[in-house]
Amino acid sequence: MELAVAPPAGRSMLAGSVPGNRGIWVGILCELTEFALMFVAWAWFRFNHPEDFRAGSAMLLTGAGIANTVVMLTSGYFAVRALLAIRRGESRAASNWLIGTLVGGIGFLLIKAWEFHWNIEHGVVGTGNSFVAMYYYLTFNHLVHVVWGCLGLIWAILRCRFGAYSPDDHEGLEAATLYWHATDLAWIVIFPLLYVLR
Repeated sequence: MELAVAPPAGRSMLAGSVPGNRGIWVGILCELTEFALMFVAWAWFRFNHPEDFRAGSAMLLTGAGIANTVVMLTSGYFAVRALLAIRRGESRAASNWLIGTLVGGIGFLLIKAWEFHWNIEHGVVGTGNSFVAMYYYLTFNHLVHVVWGCLGLIWAILRCRFGAYSPDDHEGLEAATLYWHATDLAWIVIFPLLYVLR
């Protein structure tokens, strides 16, 4: 005999079965579909212009790619800690972990801006080279998603500070952290494609 478990206050049984909300999952699906199409384009250009891709990653500042990977993974860890804290009812700790996540996102943007500046100074521009064009297309699109993720984190931080979340009702915080992890996932694929593969 199975016992029915009532959902937490303020949440439906459906909402309680999946973290976040339906809207954020639609957004994540759209984001991942967009990146999947870009990865298909990357593969097509790599197949048709192997000479551009053969030396492509050697043109890039690998250290910047590694630094951004470390920053994204660290901020993703902070996002997990924020979620665990709010589930324990530790709103202040959750807010602090979210601030750490946001600092990581801003760090990513600053490293990427410095890397773009370095690229321009060293002649890594998109004209006439399909690898460089794909590099800018992938990384700039990812950068836009990081900005959106940072805006979502700011929203979650403010709501957390004003006591809007509780252990039983923190859907918005879940949504912000889920989007951040989707952005992490995209970067984990982008990094080896651009900075490692020869």
